[in-house]
Amino acid sequence: MPVHTSEISRGNRGRGVGLGLALGSAVAFGGSGVAAKPLIEAGLDPLHVVWLRVAGAALVMLPLAVRHRNLVRERPALLAGFGLLAVAGVQACYFASISRIPVGVALLVEYLAPALVLGWVRFVQRRPVTRAAALGVVLAVGGLACVVEVWAGLSFDVLGLLLALGAACCQVGYFVLSDQGGDAGEEAPAPLGVIAYGLLVGALVLTLVARPWGMDWSVLGGGADLDGTTVAASLLLGWIVLIATVVAYVTGVLAVRRLSPQVAGVVACLEAVIATVLAWVLLGEHLSAPQIIGGAVVLCGAFIAQTSAPAKGSPAPVAQGSGGAAGADASASVDGADGADGVERERLPERGAAG
Repeated sequence: MPVHTSEISRGNRGRGVGLGLALGSAVAFGGSGVAAKPLIEAGLDPLHVVWLRVAGAALVMLPLAVRHRNLVRERPALLAGFGLLAVAGVQACYFASISRIPVGVALLVEYLAPALVLGWVRFVQRRPVTRAAALGVVLAVGGLACVVEVWAGLSFDVLGLLLALGAACCQVGYFVLSDQGGDAGEEAPAPLGVIAYGLLVGALVLTLVARPWGMDWSVLGGGADLDGTTVAASLLLGWIVLIATVVAYVTGVLAVRRLSPQVAGVVACLEAVIATVLAWVLLGEHLSAPQIIGGAVVLCGAFIAQTSAPAKGSPAPVAQGSGGAAGADASASVDGADGADGVERERLPERGAAG
């Protein structure tokens, strides 16, 4: 049956909108660290900033949680895992890490997650991994060595690096969890509903961990230093909650519905670049030439890993990269996970967000 020009035109417009949404999501996620670090330096504990972010976003997304309340009965384990890993785990580790190391470095370390997913596939699931996928891991690890300047004896705070690695590991757990939804014959959970309940679960967990009743609330009424410029702390918090969390997650979901998960995942890789540039411009966090080169290599390795995931249930080696469903499961990175969130054909969003 012939395809009409109008149908092709509509498809191109839809793809253009999807790319715009994916880019907007990457920018929104990438700006979270730049807005959070001044609040931390102004006197707020990193965990308190995370709690404010998650609790505020959960409040905004509450209507969606009410709308999809059937998920509590149908997928309680999925919602709990999403809240613990993609929301509480990724963001707590990431925000704690940027209090000790530069934003760009923390995010680049977190981008080891796609490579670590392949380790799970190879050694836990005992599935073969192709040379292309292995190359992605080698590139990511080699690039990370340049980012942290191992020849200088780890010039960055070791604990900060471990916290960033913890954020990456939480993303791995979420990628694995994401692969449990949307099997054949099983209705996939509504992505926006999972995000809403994940934020609620994350807020509850972080309330117990962060104990916000001991927070210095007066900081929010003052200003925070943004590389020599004083900005209202409440304005920075508003950006973190509304833009870097709510808008970032929602645009990510809408983007993947209009694009293939692999394309959205590639655009999501720009998050690390955007975060590094913003930190450079707004926070004065300059990276050396080897670190910039290493960051590019990390992103290259992450890209190869993202496009090298196996089709779900496929016995073939990882890295066939033909757009299979599980290719989506390593394509969008949640802050965690924080990049683009969502899944092909209404599957569960993958990002934790990190950032």
